[in-house]
Amino acid sequence: MNLRTPLALVALLSLAACGGRPEGVLTPTGAQAPGATRVDLLVATTRSADNVPAGEMFGGERAIGLNFADISVSIPPDAVRQRGEVQWPARMPPDPMREFATLKADRLDQAEALRRFHARVKVTPHRSVLLFVHGYNTRFEEAVYRLAQVTHDSRAPALPLLFTWPSRGKLMAYTYDRESANYSRDALESVLQYLAKDPAVGEITILAHSMGNWVTLEALRQMAIRDGRVASKIKNVMLAAPDVDVDVFRRQIRVIGDKRPPFTLFVSQDDKALGLSRRLWGNTPRLGAVDPAQEPYRTDFARDGLRVVDLTGEQSSDSLNHGKFAGSSEVVQMIGGNLVSGQALSDGKAGLGETLGLVAQGAASTVGRAASIAISAPVALVDARTRSGLSDQIEDLGGQVKGTLSSAGDAVPRVR
Repeated sequence: MNLRTPLALVALLSLAACGGRPEGVLTPTGAQAPGATRVDLLVATTRSADNVPAGEMFGGERAIGLNFADISVSIPPDAVRQRGEVQWPARMPPDPMREFATLKADRLDQAEALRRFHARVKVTPHRSVLLFVHGYNTRFEEAVYRLAQVTHDSRAPALPLLFTWPSRGKLMAYTYDRESANYSRDALESVLQYLAKDPAVGEITILAHSMGNWVTLEALRQMAIRDGRVASKIKNVMLAAPDVDVDVFRRQIRVIGDKRPPFTLFVSQDDKALGLSRRLWGNTPRLGAVDPAQEPYRTDFARDGLRVVDLTGEQSSDSLNHGKFAGSSEVVQMIGGNLVSGQALSDGKAGLGETLGLVAQGAASTVGRAASIAISAPVALVDARTRSGLSDQIEDLGGQVKGTLSSAGDAVPRVR
């Protein structure tokens, strides 16, 4: 392959005047339109705040310990928005009549985070907490706005708490995200242990998405090993599009044991993101893409007492069909209904070019990466999300080419 071709295509991108999603969407505006809804949520994160531009708060790198935040989001009036959608600002500052807007974004130390948490949970019905764990390829602000959207659209009578781990928010960073998920499972267990032991908390519902299911299941598994069971205050666990190996899940659910809360599993056989994940993991089935009516899944799920919701064919604005848990009115209402009764590719949409590029890339070789950029670059001229991920692909390609040429130079005898 002629490496000049993809690099030349990429050079054209610098001439394109079209911008992507606005930067700094977590910059507080203080502007709330009449009829808009305010959602207040608290954050616990293993993301680092170091070297992060203003208005982003936390990036995709890993922190040594937990960081905390208190964020308020304004959601446009229901009459002017589509339920299940996050109405991203077209530019900054946002128009609160039509777009999501950040009203407050405070970084907190642990003591202040606990003070604010207790003040709110004590006045929440049933003292309920909705803990959301996002998936792969999700930036911090995407996780924040997604939880705000789900909280509002589900009418969930619970205090929304976001546990966000260090995803870099880029389709090509799958392996980094996976290791970040492993890195964060102890921290999530610590958060769950604290909530379970806090007398101010009445009950806990967990909503995990995509790779966030791996973090969640591992944290619950560790809790069961440590304490002999999952804490009784955890009343519901909702697993949406879990990017988890089916065989590994079987082992996890056995270790978690019979003394566990009800599990609801949201699956979809037309989930393209999980289809790509299956290829990356050697064609092993992903839990969120199985057909629950087929064996052995039908028997396994019945034996384990899992409630399964099959969303195959459900309409979604997500081109990868990976975010149906939040984009479907029926599903978000189900989430809210579960909470009322006492107890579902990242939330960031992948660009078309990134998706095609991931398929072309295959093994992470120099030729594969160059093929990825060659396919992605033309699409990037018209697809903003693809453009935002290309710079990292190019940087990685440059490093691979340099390393390849260096190795070749060392291996080939020099002619003097």
